[in-house]
Amino acid sequence: MKTIIDATSLHYRHLNENLRKALAAGATDITVKGVRGQRYICAGFTAERPASLTIEGIPGNDLAAFMNAPLTIRVKGNTQDGVANTMNEGKIVIEGDAGDVSGYSMRGGKLFIGGNAGYRVGIHAKAYRDRAATVVVAGSAQDFFGEYMAGGIMAILGLDRLAGQPIVGSFCATGMHGGTIFIREHIDPRIVGKEAAISELSEGDWRELGVLLDEFATDLARDLSHLNKSEFIKIEPVSGRPYGRLYAY
Repeated sequence: MKTIIDATSLHYRHLNENLRKALAAGATDITVKGVRGQRYICAGFTAERPASLTIEGIPGNDLAAFMNAPLTIRVKGNTQDGVANTMNEGKIVIEGDAGDVSGYSMRGGKLFIGGNAGYRVGIHAKAYRDRAATVVVAGSAQDFFGEYMAGGIMAILGLDRLAGQPIVGSFCATGMHGGTIFIREHIDPRIVGKEAAISELSEGDWRELGVLLDEFATDLARDLSHLNKSEFIKIEPVSGRPYGRLYAY
């Protein structure tokens, strides 16, 4: 069942009320038009049935924060900060750019960013029981990519960059103590936190990444067939407790 909601003059609480009513009524294909910075869209949502939500416009901070539902959210534009904050389940596909702290403390689900991303993307991303955070960025990201990462998978592809634009900023993987980061460039090790190590991909890594890239390419209508294993590096933690010797007991 297809449902269209006009959010042009709606406060985010009323927008979320309309979304919950539509999902409860069995809607499986919802389009929200006229989104103009409303925060907390789908924040805290729970649902038993899968559904698709298309957002036309720019959602405000904390899109799908704490979401625990099998929803697929497609944003036909950019997002502000905090998208997928502590999200447990679902998928977010952003056709444009994403703001700072995207994927903050994600414990499950997928976040696909079709453009560039801001600072501290994937900070505290983790795995939780049978779930794991997954973040893929088509373009570039700013400083602290994967900071304090504790689990899951993050990948950044460096597509469509301006000449001289770095794929990631400084302090990548600072404090990392779990999970894996794939970067499509042999970056300077000096920008990577001391708690993490750079290595080449194994065949198993490439198979795992390949499955993820196929899904990303399908969702964002991108041709990624030219990517190859030799372009990528893998970053993993050197310890599960990187600051243990600094603690006082």
